Parts: sequence; structure tokens; C-alpha cells
Amino acid sequence: MELFSLQGQTALVTGGAKGIGKGIATVLRRAGAEVIIADIDREHGEATAAVLGGHYQPLDVRVQDSCRAAIAAAVARFGALDILCSNTGIFPQKTLAEMNEADWDETHGINLKGTFFMVQAAAEAMRPRGYGRIVITSSITGPVTGFPGWSHYGASKAGQLGFMRSAALEYARFGITINAVMPGNVLSEGLQAQGETYLAQMRAAIPTHTLGTPADIGYAACFLASREAAYITGQTIIIDGGQILPESAEALL
Repeated sequence: MELFSLQGQTALVTGGAKGIGKGIATVLRRAGAEVIIADIDREHGEATAAVLGGHYQPLDVRVQDSCRAAIAAAVARFGALDILCSNTGIFPQKTLAEMNEADWDETHGINLKGTFFMVQAAAEAMRPRGYGRIVITSSITGPVTGFPGWSHYGASKAGQLGFMRSAALEYARFGITINAVMPGNVLSEGLQAQGETYLAQMRAAIPTHTLGTPADIGYAACFLASREAAYITGQTIIIDGGQILPESAEALL
């Protein structure tokens, strides 16, 4: 068997229609997996599925029944689900002074509660087979760094990692690993929407002076989703071009 091949496996990627999710789905497909693009955005989800030779599944991660239905549909279609990449997330920018309860609840409902719904449903579907790989898309923002306007986002991303560690312990005995990737600044549609001033600021703060690509996150997720990563669970991989390393501005010259 080819190293890190996902041939014969089925992977479901939430938020796979665009951005980082599309990058993850693209890499998993190249590695040989059957890929299900699960997304609330039908237009872009179907388009991405068509380009990749994958399958589109409607999904609203805010609704538990929708999450359960997506997992059940994957199992019904392919006989099993081997890989879940729980990637759906939003990052609306709003200062703490401006933020209201609805802003907080929306971000946590999608980023954190949606992760809970998907991981729970996938892990239970994987348990009878004694095999599964779950990869959560977290972020450096929250667990490691902060940024003005993203206190709700950062809290949700830090919360994902706390959830992951305990969930990993509960399912390790069943051959299911649960890990996370922690992207830095990745040039996706969402990041581009922040504007060129923000992008230039981020490039200047990264030792490589480049922004990541969705595929960069996909390669890390693909490794954690592989059979070869069986002895890794409850862990994280930071993919940020060295952004969190510098202690001073001089280190970035």
C-alpha cells in the first residue's frame, strides 16, 4: 500500500464548499478517498463536488438532526465513514464593546456546538467498526494568539481543543483518533474579505512573509486522517508559517 494513501476510504468534510474546507477536500481526494462535501451552501458545494468527482451533502451544523443525517447518508451510500474533517466555521469581526448575545451565540453555535454535533455523530458511527479518523479545524487565534474583534471566535476555537482532548480519550479504545489542525492566516475567501490592509499586516507578521493556502491545511489534515497516524490522538498541528515564533520585530527582518 502506498504511504498515506486513503484509497478505499470515505471522508466527509464539513464546510467543504469553499476556502480551507475545499483545500482539505481536494487533498483527501488526491490521496484516493471518496469525498463528501457537506455544506449549507448548495451552489458552491455542488460545484466543488463536481470538480473533485465527489458528492454533495446538505448540512447545517447548527442543527443536530442535520448533522446526524449527514453522517447517516455517508454510511448508507458508502457502507462506512472512515474520516470526518469537521471544518465549518465563521469569523465575523466585532469588538467586545459592540458584541451582543446573538453575536456570541451565532459564533459558538456554528464553531463549537457544530463541532460537538458532528464529532459525536461521526464517532458513534465509527465505533462499531473499531476505526476512524476525526480532524477538527481550530485556529491559532484563541488557543495561542488573540486579535482585536475576535474574542468570540477565539473562545470558540480554544473551546474546540478542550472538547477534542476529552473526546479523544473517550474514543481511543475504539480505534478512533481525534486531532486538530490550527491554521494561521490562510488566503481563503473569508480572509480576502478582510481587505488588503489586513492581508499586508498579516504578511508582515509572518516569518515566511507569505500567507498559507487551503492546500497547506489539507496536507496536515490528510496526514492526521491517514492509517499511519494511528498513534496520534488528542494533538494539534500548527500551520502558520512560523507566525507564533517571533519574540520581537527584529526576528521578522
